[in-house]
Amino acid sequence: MIEVRGLTKRYGSRTAVDGLSFDVRPGRVTGFLGPNGAGKSTTLRMVLDLDRPTAGSAHIGGRRYRELACPLREVGALLDAGAAHGGRTARGHLLILAESNRIGAKRVDEVLARVGLEPAARTRIKGFSLGMRQRLGIAAALLGDPPVLLFDEPVNGLDPEGIRWIRDLMRSLAAEGRTVLVSSHLMSEMAVTADHLIVIGQGRLLADTGMSDFITTNARTTVLVRSPRPGELACVLDRAHIASDPQDDGSLLVAGVGADAARIGDLAAEAGLPVHELTVLRASLEDAYLAMTAGATEFAASKREG
Repeated sequence: MIEVRGLTKRYGSRTAVDGLSFDVRPGRVTGFLGPNGAGKSTTLRMVLDLDRPTAGSAHIGGRRYRELACPLREVGALLDAGAAHGGRTARGHLLILAESNRIGAKRVDEVLARVGLEPAARTRIKGFSLGMRQRLGIAAALLGDPPVLLFDEPVNGLDPEGIRWIRDLMRSLAAEGRTVLVSSHLMSEMAVTADHLIVIGQGRLLADTGMSDFITTNARTTVLVRSPRPGELACVLDRAHIASDPQDDGSLLVAGVGADAARIGDLAAEAGLPVHELTVLRASLEDAYLAMTAGATEFAASKREG
């Protein structure tokens, strides 16, 4: 398990991470979300002892990363796909890492095959696409067969097949009982990959909860109502203090207070009004995430009327 307690990082007068505490448990994929500048990468770097905390601590299996005798056997991480030396081959890069942690060459060939880079094993990294570099970084993370894995934006540069592959890989690793922490801005992928979410904004913890609870708590449910007599139905809802928004196609949208399909259906029936459609539109992870982080976004484009 990854345990973060009161983790703080200051750069002069700027606080990048502010008293952050959370646990990342085994057996599930934990999504690590937050706007640009929220402190995600800084937090991951402190977990891996690449940056020294101003205050607080981060432990993996009860120990600091620097205390691990063979760290690749206990923690695998992908932080920067461009970190590998371009003049080395993919296999040569992994062999150096393997030798530093007493891992055999056979394992190097196994992970190259697992990430789909076996045909490019003896190709120099400078000729790799971004997607190939991502796969090589994932191979390095898997090299020691570790129980804990951290990935920072692992789908960058991957094509649709590669995105599905990394999604299945992360879920299979969690199913094996490993601890998997994934930082990503791609909400559509997190929605189908993560079981649990840790959300931060401006260096502070905003949420530490399950995926479904996060969406339910932070996004409004909307009900789509379609009737051949929408004006009358809108009046019925208004008398019940339920606000509806008429759409160009004649339907009504009910959001927020009163967005209860059963209640809307009952009111229509009591008024003798036919209803041809009554659909609950579930909020997405993106909707919930944007609602929660609206006040914690450091960089936001201004909206201008055209």
